[in-house]
Amino acid sequence: MELSRRDFLKMAGIASAGVVVAGSAGTLLTGCTPVAKSKDGSLAGKQMAMLYVPSRHEEGCTDCTQACHLKHNVPNIADKKHEIKWIWETEFQHAFTEYMENDLLKERMKGVPYFVLCNHCANPACTRVCPTKATFKREDGVVMMDYHRCIGCRFCVAACPYGARSFNFEDPRDSLSKPVPNPNFPTRERGVVEKCNFCSELDIQGGELPYCVQACVKRKGSLEKSALIFGDLADEKSDFHNILEHLQKEEKLIPLRRKEIAGTQPKVYYLV
Repeated sequence: MELSRRDFLKMAGIASAGVVVAGSAGTLLTGCTPVAKSKDGSLAGKQMAMLYVPSRHEEGCTDCTQACHLKHNVPNIADKKHEIKWIWETEFQHAFTEYMENDLLKERMKGVPYFVLCNHCANPACTRVCPTKATFKREDGVVMMDYHRCIGCRFCVAACPYGARSFNFEDPRDSLSKPVPNPNFPTRERGVVEKCNFCSELDIQGGELPYCVQACVKRKGSLEKSALIFGDLADEKSDFHNILEHLQKEEKLIPLRRKEIAGTQPKVYYLV
């Protein structure tokens, strides 16, 4: 049987993709996660995490989403198949599909809004399948994206159990206002993946809060009353830990994480 050049290249592409995927699957089974270390060691020993308290969310409020998307030049694309999302609201049955057999919990959570985003997992599947290391994990647990290294293979999109990554099917710059909302943050190109970065461009190690948390704190008046709380999970003396302890002991809230069965160890906790 004779093969045309196009058919040959198509088969070769499938074969090479199979090698990459097979190798990545092997790495997935080992549980080994590549970590980018800081030159000065300033990120070592930290575990940046976020808490979300659904009961504190005001119905109809999207301050967090607006702040995040504005500061990160996230395009507003009407086509749902091509939309780009860093943080967005969804329902319990979509955020926690694994709990849908729990009738008591399902009834209690019915109608409660949930904001979802990249979980910045301790054991992220996305970083292990990326052939160019365009996505990687820092020592402080933040899962990063290098847009210049991204080749648009979308292996990370397929590997993420949470649907937290968006692919630019069209040029996102065409859907941004002119001038761009935030000239200090890079815009992206067609053919690359993007997602929440925990506002790593800010000094989150020095105490600055991500834009979504800042917006919620501004609306609520304080971090203690905010629906979104951010901080170092490893620092037991931090405000973050004090608030978490209060929510668990005083308000009797239980921390849930999405799809824990996936073994990714998410760093976004939902206090319900």
